[in-house]
Amino acid sequence: MTGIAPDVTTPTGLIRLCNAFCESKALLTAVELDLFTELHDNPATEEEIRERLGLHGRGLRDFLLLLTALGLLERQGDGYRNAPGADQYLVREQPTYIGGFMRRANDNLYPAWGKLSDALRTGLPQARGNFQDVLRDPQVLGRFIQMMDALTQVLGPQLIEAFDFSGHSTLLDVGGCRGNLAGQIVKAHPELTGNVFDLPQMEPFFTDHMAGLGLTGRVRFTGGDFFQDLLPQADVVVLGHVLHDYDADSRRLLVQKAGAAVRPGGALLIYDRMLDEGPAQVENLVISLDMLLVTEGGSEYPVEELRQHAALAGFTAQEEKRLGDFDTLLICRRG
Repeated sequence: MTGIAPDVTTPTGLIRLCNAFCESKALLTAVELDLFTELHDNPATEEEIRERLGLHGRGLRDFLLLLTALGLLERQGDGYRNAPGADQYLVREQPTYIGGFMRRANDNLYPAWGKLSDALRTGLPQARGNFQDVLRDPQVLGRFIQMMDALTQVLGPQLIEAFDFSGHSTLLDVGGCRGNLAGQIVKAHPELTGNVFDLPQMEPFFTDHMAGLGLTGRVRFTGGDFFQDLLPQADVVVLGHVLHDYDADSRRLLVQKAGAAVRPGGALLIYDRMLDEGPAQVENLVISLDMLLVTEGGSEYPVEELRQHAALAGFTAQEEKRLGDFDTLLICRRG
């Protein structure tokens, strides 16, 4: 949380690393309690926070002081208020809210990481339930969608900056959830119309979201299973944070199917937390282990593997770019 790696050559540094999960859980708990939303434009004392959130009170002062030490809260006399980052990104209903990712991480990833040794021994996922269970429960599916929105809310502007969409007229986002990424791209490029391909259960969420963005009719939804169904044609096809859910053979198949959907003169855009040397390596290895814990065969992968899949799909022109702090974008065009 501090941004400074502990010195793992000393007992103190090793213990510091050992306890890093405690700071993460403090943040996840604050999001679960909706503390930052409660304090938005409304600083409160410890007692007021206790009453508003229905807490016992024991440990609350230390909890608030820890969040303050972590830079998430600020003290103002006897009261507490959100620090700037928390106020911008962790207040529900804000357009920049990324708490959906943290709520899903708290519900799903945090318990699963407690079973990492079991996953390493068996090779099996350790998260409660599976994605079919998520699809059957609208409330859980809604939290999953919030997690996806949190990621695309950050990556959308970066992708718009990284790729020149001008000169193209149609966009397809494969596995695009409720269309948050496609909506951002289409808003930024009025000449584009969009299409989101995802499981049929996503469509009601998509319809509501497009109405809220004022994009009804400009972005449409196609329901289906991308392993079983043909993908709609488009000038630009996006596969973002999809391939890491599957093993290498499935990744190759999906790149071939997505490539077949790209119209002549178009492009296939693929981004993921790819595993290559660099400052993002630790972060991306953590996400790769997330995939071990929550999927049957998924993992992050090196960009060279993706380049091979793209070449087999007929793409001879490939351009690699960094996308934000942790993602790699591969732009694939046929020569």
